[in-house]
Amino acid sequence: MTSFPASIGVRLGTIAAAVAALVLAGCANYAGIHSDKQMTQPAALESTQSLPSEGGQWPSLGWAGEFGDPQLPQLIDEALTGNPSIAQAQARIAKAQSYIESARSDLLPKVNGSYSVTRELLSGNGLYPPPFGGNWFTEHNALASASWDLDLWGKNRERVKASLSQEKAAEADMQEARITLASSVARTYNQLAQLYALRDIAAREIRNRQEVGTITNGRVSAGLDTNVEKQTALGNIATSQATLSDLDGQIKSVRYQLAALLGKGPDRGLQIAEPALATGGNVALPSNLPADLVSRRPDIVAARWQIEAALANVKEAKAEFFPDINLAAAIGLDAFGWAHFLTAASRTVQAGPAIHLPIFDAGALRAQLKGRYADFDLDVANYNQTLINAMSDVATQVASIRSIDTEMSDAQRALDASTEAYRLAVIRYKAGLSPQLQVLTADSNRLAAEQTVTNLKMKRRDLQFALIRALGGGFDAQATGVAAPAAAGAQAASTPSAG
Repeated sequence: MTSFPASIGVRLGTIAAAVAALVLAGCANYAGIHSDKQMTQPAALESTQSLPSEGGQWPSLGWAGEFGDPQLPQLIDEALTGNPSIAQAQARIAKAQSYIESARSDLLPKVNGSYSVTRELLSGNGLYPPPFGGNWFTEHNALASASWDLDLWGKNRERVKASLSQEKAAEADMQEARITLASSVARTYNQLAQLYALRDIAAREIRNRQEVGTITNGRVSAGLDTNVEKQTALGNIATSQATLSDLDGQIKSVRYQLAALLGKGPDRGLQIAEPALATGGNVALPSNLPADLVSRRPDIVAARWQIEAALANVKEAKAEFFPDINLAAAIGLDAFGWAHFLTAASRTVQAGPAIHLPIFDAGALRAQLKGRYADFDLDVANYNQTLINAMSDVATQVASIRSIDTEMSDAQRALDASTEAYRLAVIRYKAGLSPQLQVLTADSNRLAAEQTVTNLKMKRRDLQFALIRALGGGFDAQATGVAAPAAAGAQAASTPSAG
């Protein structure tokens, strides 16, 4: 065993003590900087009355095929393939993956090589005396170097964790973009169906008013009505025709909107056939909805991964307070003239550790750590708000659907009654037993009732699409590989620093 002189041992002990003291001082520098923010747990949000357990199923990925119109899932698939928003989300994932590769590279040793040739004239009155001074020389230099950051405090590892979390968040964001796009296509398609249904009503109304106009003409000829009733009938027919033209214009506009959602030009919208959507079935909420919603909504999953990334960034910032130790070595050749370049005497070798220790940085590291904690607080608040909004979204859609179901029965009874009233009014008018005004009043009531029932049916289906979207649209974090870790992991950042 090699022994060192006592003086060298004393000096080494003094250096070690100084380094230890500086390390402890660096650790103490972030004392008092912490966060008290907590992630909201679904159970803490009261929802048993608004979101009762009804034994229903979560939406499947093929939910669009459950509405009986094969064109709808085809349009959604086309949109998911061609819409630029999906390409944007995929680009964000690729960018996040590049950050992971960059962060991982800091965990491994790095090796570099260089070679240079310098032609230089040495001064005759400078450092080098004749025969070197005053002559031209060619210097060859080749160097191979290697360095390795030991990452004793995990700074680089935390950077990798942050990048991995950002990638997961980007993947969840892409799923969110897909679900949002699919829902937008379905709801716009339902709007197209609604306009077609209203157009059918308007077309029937034209025929009804033309029938009334024919009766009016006969009554005018018989002297039972005047030109006033005749012009009124003609005006009503023209009004219905104007409504039909307006609906045709709206249909074309919605077709163009669908084409844009598909990522195609407006002509693609003109090729879409008239919708043939079936009426949606009963609505039953899944069991354990609040707790399972956090893994069924991609926006909640993405917000959760953002917290994980922020937590890793906090730990990375804390590691900045400790010393960095970098091992470096280099070997090469350096000589004037090619003849001596490849000889053993031209070798250069250097090796040794490099230690970087923050001693006084005017508060820069503390400011950086405070900023990272602020990011963490922001991400926790965003997660909590996203969770609250998600539960409110589901409750709102369900309440609206139940309200329409109740309203629908009354509206249908009103339509049945007004339809019968109109039929009787036409018979009496034709028989000369009642005036035209009674027919027109009955017709207006029947038309409004029919439009109300149609709009309620379409609104209910639109709300069903919105509810499917609120329940995650078939997304499952476990199945897609983006499930976030348990919430307890993020609470570590909320405890005060111990250093």
